[in-house]
Amino acid sequence: MERRRFVAASATLLGFAGLSPAALAELLATPRQSRGPFYPAELPLDQDNDLVTVAGGSGMAKGEVTQIAGRVVDGKGRPVPEARIEIWQCNAFGRYHHPRDHRDRPLDPNFQGYGQFVTGPDGGYRFRTIRPVPYPGRAPHIHFAISGPDFAPLVTQMYVAGAPENDSDLLLNSIRDRKARESLIVSLERGPQGDDLVGRFDIVLSRDGPFERRG
Repeated sequence: MERRRFVAASATLLGFAGLSPAALAELLATPRQSRGPFYPAELPLDQDNDLVTVAGGSGMAKGEVTQIAGRVVDGKGRPVPEARIEIWQCNAFGRYHHPRDHRDRPLDPNFQGYGQFVTGPDGGYRFRTIRPVPYPGRAPHIHFAISGPDFAPLVTQMYVAGAPENDSDLLLNSIRDRKARESLIVSLERGPQGDDLVGRFDIVLSRDGPFERRG
């Protein structure tokens, strides 16, 4: 029941009628970013778009619950349906669910750590997760991978507006174009109920990629 409420509420809360004003301005292609070393070595049994609860568990993940939603469009602004979006990130203590993450930070059994969603006819997607936190050398971020039958896969990362670590994150600042860099930085605000944080991250596929619409 809780997950069904989340899906309905997030669709209403963020809306998918059109792109955000920033994305509409120039339709800059979303910059590529590193996949990183902590893509799950083995996908969890629970892979849905609600990362703050785990199937069979009774608790909720530590951290600030955050709803991220947006649309995937091509370089001409047309929605891209049936695109698979994967996200993964560290938990609220700064540790990934990955055997190569040996840092002395707690694991969170109630945090899924990875999720996926398939875009609808309008290209819309939504996730419930936690506000990303920094860890040594990196600004708070969420990894995104977008794939589908009609376009080249895209791997990127979403960052949090106002995070002080943004200024020193080498990967983020390797994007020389300011507008392209800013397209990865998302403001997180309190929703209308004053509980969850809410952010919108629209994804624009490159015009130069092998995108070919069928039908």
